[in-house]
Amino acid sequence: MASGIRDKVAILGMGCSKFGERWDAGTHDLLAEAFDEALLDAGIDRSEIEAAWYGSALDNVNVGNSAIPASVALRLDGIPVTRLENMCATGTETLRGAAYAVASGACDIALAIGAEKLKDTGYGGLPSPYKGTFNDLWLPLGSAPAGFAQLAGGYRAKHGISKEDLKKAIGHVSWKSHQNGQYSPKAHLRKPVSMDTILNAPMIAEPLGLFDCCGVSDGAAAAIVTTPDIARALGKKDIVTIKAIQLSISSGRESTMSDWDGSHVRNTRNAAKRAYAEAGIADPRRDLSMIEVHDCFSITEFVTMEDLGISPEGGAAKDVLDGFYDRDGQVPCQIDGGLKCFGHPIGASGLRMAYETYNQLLGRAGERQRGDVNLGLTHNLGGVPYQGIAAISILGRL
Repeated sequence: MASGIRDKVAILGMGCSKFGERWDAGTHDLLAEAFDEALLDAGIDRSEIEAAWYGSALDNVNVGNSAIPASVALRLDGIPVTRLENMCATGTETLRGAAYAVASGACDIALAIGAEKLKDTGYGGLPSPYKGTFNDLWLPLGSAPAGFAQLAGGYRAKHGISKEDLKKAIGHVSWKSHQNGQYSPKAHLRKPVSMDTILNAPMIAEPLGLFDCCGVSDGAAAAIVTTPDIARALGKKDIVTIKAIQLSISSGRESTMSDWDGSHVRNTRNAAKRAYAEAGIADPRRDLSMIEVHDCFSITEFVTMEDLGISPEGGAAKDVLDGFYDRDGQVPCQIDGGLKCFGHPIGASGLRMAYETYNQLLGRAGERQRGDVNLGLTHNLGGVPYQGIAAISILGRL
């Protein structure tokens, strides 16, 4: 019977580019920036990498539809390089591909890398007047903000929370990320924003104001993985391993059946349940030291607290306003600023989350460093709540 990959894969090295409006760099530059850091951290030569998984979701204008541009940019001569795309869960999907290859024994050392020059695509998250058929099929409400804003209506109807109280809670979610982003040198947005500014910002899709929505960023992130035994043989003493990676994809049930109330994301709950079982976690509220979740919008992060089983049903607002998820709280969330402030270059986001978790586990996070990090969870979402993907990884020390 399958037992998962717990502690079968070690992270040998990680890297992350500066995120932001990188008009000074092409996709190949961003890839090299993240890869060079990961390679130096791993302490190996690029010729020792036996396979690679490259994630990019919307950057076809720069890199096309194949893995060749990544192979050329990184000089990955003669090895298999696989191009992946799984919407906003693409970054974690690359890590999953590389980790499964190592865990299966198909290769000893593998690379996961994701990049997006999203600014070059013109993507802004709002509907285009010439949108073709794609949004009609995948975003029936016409835009990402509208698709995720409906979580607020479903949550309010289920839990009886007032519009004002929910707005205050999701406002704190955004405020927290802006507070945290100032301590991340590689983050896109590093300026703290007041609660008054957040609560009185222009409305994008009720109840989501301007500061409840993540921006559009360029960036790349990378991980080099191997077995724990090889990591030790290469001289690594503090070893970070993958405790679990799980993925759940919608079958369309949410949008075609009446058993989903619109208040949560089913795929997150499915993936979390399997990830906790794989990692041996019985009580995530007690066992997790930190989380990085897919805060494309503040309401998304808010409902994810309950979908991950950290806050009780209907209890996220109290936890958020009590500071449970703040930088100095019991389970800090988005300690590096999250998608909201660090940035969301789609192909890189899942790996960027792992990068922060990895550095926290090794005590390398500088001003952001927590003193008691043992297990960290990352959570990626793709698509929309009623038709999408959830990817979860859990990292910890061996």
